[in-house]
Amino acid sequence: MIERIVPAGTETAEAYGDLPEATLFPEEELIVKSAVAKRRGEFTTARHCARQALTRLGAPAGAILTGERGAPQWPEGVVGSITHCDGYRAAVVARPALVTSIGIDAEPALPLPSGVLDAVALADEQVAVKELLVSVPQVPWDRLLFSAKESVYKAWFPLMRRFLEFEGARLVFDPAGGTFTAHLLAGPAKAGSRTLHTFDGRWLSENGIVLTSVTVPA
Repeated sequence: MIERIVPAGTETAEAYGDLPEATLFPEEELIVKSAVAKRRGEFTTARHCARQALTRLGAPAGAILTGERGAPQWPEGVVGSITHCDGYRAAVVARPALVTSIGIDAEPALPLPSGVLDAVALADEQVAVKELLVSVPQVPWDRLLFSAKESVYKAWFPLMRRFLEFEGARLVFDPAGGTFTAHLLAGPAKAGSRTLHTFDGRWLSENGIVLTSVTVPA
């Protein structure tokens, strides 16, 4: 699924559950040494997916440690993103000549718990979500908004090295085109010599999972 919402030239891998062949490097074991079994399983299989994608890219597929705010630390000459949720794990990697930054997120295709939409969505986003839930009810738009904001953050952080609050971006969805635009209210992002006021994203809702991606092309 994930390959359908990321650019050509990237490499991806995904799994719909934990894989018995997935293992961790000793350095990675330390990251989840105190984690519950569910978290450990998701982390392990997501790292396995990342190494599969790195191998396809022709990059070293060693330990993937976590850096500031838990961001994956990729080998030199690689950009990428990892996601996992109930029933799904995935990774995407690319060369900087193609992609400056990329973020992906997966969530179960279920409504958000009560009160969460109010916490993560701007007033106009809440109105849009409620309208979309009526006009296109087969898509859990509140959960999709949450996922898209996660992808925006994952693409933002490697560029800006600072946190982006949920209200720091206003999202507008194209329900027919499977795309969205993130207007960066917290200020523009810097990508090399470029100043970006918006990010472009893509989304998919299928097989009980919502997927989103944000790509900043090179």
